[in-house]
Amino acid sequence: MSHVSETLPSRRGPIMVAGGVFVAFLLSSLVNALIAVLAHALGAPEDFGPLEPSSYVFLTALGVLGGAVGWTLVRRFSPDPERLLRRLIPSVVMLSFVPDLFLFGEGEVTGVVALLLMHVAVAVIAVPTYYKVMPLSSVR
Repeated sequence: MSHVSETLPSRRGPIMVAGGVFVAFLLSSLVNALIAVLAHALGAPEDFGPLEPSSYVFLTALGVLGGAVGWTLVRRFSPDPERLLRRLIPSVVMLSFVPDLFLFGEGEVTGVVALLLMHVAVAVIAVPTYYKVMPLSSVR
């Protein structure tokens, strides 16, 4: 009786990677839309531009694609990508909060908190996707 390994292949094709990143973008955009609707229901200003779909969908796309590029670079060049990503991911998410912190006057607390939650939501969705479609063990 032969034993068939049930591990996933360590290399993914470009279609699998692109598809995974696209799904991460779609799910992130959907969650961000829900966050925006809830923020408006909780009192965020209706005219707060960053909570408009044209703004957060575009920025979600940039975030997911930028994260995928960063993930690829870390996989390729870091001698210990797992360790580096454990430090880099929270740092990048925290750094991404900085521009939003300047919007309290325009978006009030509810609007800004919604934006911060959007950053976290994108990371929570995108990072596991990157792990699946661009596993760290397949480097080099």
